[in-house]
Amino acid sequence: MPDHLMSATVPLLQADDAVRIAHVRAPRWISHPAAGAAHDAMRLLLERPPSLRPRGLLLAGPYHNGKTMIAERFAVEHLRVAEQQKVWVIQTREGAGLSHFYASILSGLRAPQAAGWRSLSRAGDQVDHLLERLKPRLLIFDEFHSALRGRRQDVKAIFSFLRRIARVHDISPVLVGEIAIYDAVHDTDEMGSRFDTIPIPRWAYDEDFATLLDSLEVSLPLANASDLSREPLAKIIHDLSEGLIGEVIEIVTRAAVAAISRGEDRITGATLSDLGYVPLSRRRNSALRHEMT
Repeated sequence: MPDHLMSATVPLLQADDAVRIAHVRAPRWISHPAAGAAHDAMRLLLERPPSLRPRGLLLAGPYHNGKTMIAERFAVEHLRVAEQQKVWVIQTREGAGLSHFYASILSGLRAPQAAGWRSLSRAGDQVDHLLERLKPRLLIFDEFHSALRGRRQDVKAIFSFLRRIARVHDISPVLVGEIAIYDAVHDTDEMGSRFDTIPIPRWAYDEDFATLLDSLEVSLPLANASDLSREPLAKIIHDLSEGLIGEVIEIVTRAAVAAISRGEDRITGATLSDLGYVPLSRRRNSALRHEMT
């Protein structure tokens, strides 16, 4: 058995290219220290005793850095073992004010939105009824920064609602999003004292990053070892990705597809160079952008 692959990946070496490429492109979960810390913190909130002032949690960091996957993975793992669903993921809608926030919750709880949902009192009553019936312990609000783009009084109303459902329904809110949510929560001591924070930062070029690359490589059905975690490939991938895990996965996925398509069955420096991959921070001024003008 090739010693650079996990046992479950080895049989795929006998599959045709289309099957191997489909496997490479499939979503995959890669555990890492920040993800483990976030899951531990959410597990403590899920298992806590009843409280009149339950704490919440912030998962904050830059765009395309795996925050949504961390939250969704926790929710899925909970569903696998729970007799009753206690964790719900709410996709926060774009739009200012409580009406859009209520609509996000109703959609996340898979409830039909009654006619006239823009009426705050009617929507609020429906949300309260659902929370009382479902009795969630954690409400995870993904892309929560979308709720912060309104007027100051709109944001204050949403935070007031979060405090109320915590007190009335014993719910711990988990706010997931960009760094702006940390600033908004800590704008007042009243909100800041209610939330712990797990940062999901960019990856440094260190041993943890090498471990991440090893975890990716063992799942790629390539017959030959690429040694992604060693120089010079590790440094190239880190520079191109700018330390964002979503970018890392995209780069390695494209490179693995290219290696299979060319019959090389390993990722090399030439493979990465031929991708012509432009780091996220440089795309605004990339050559492709200038071709459009």
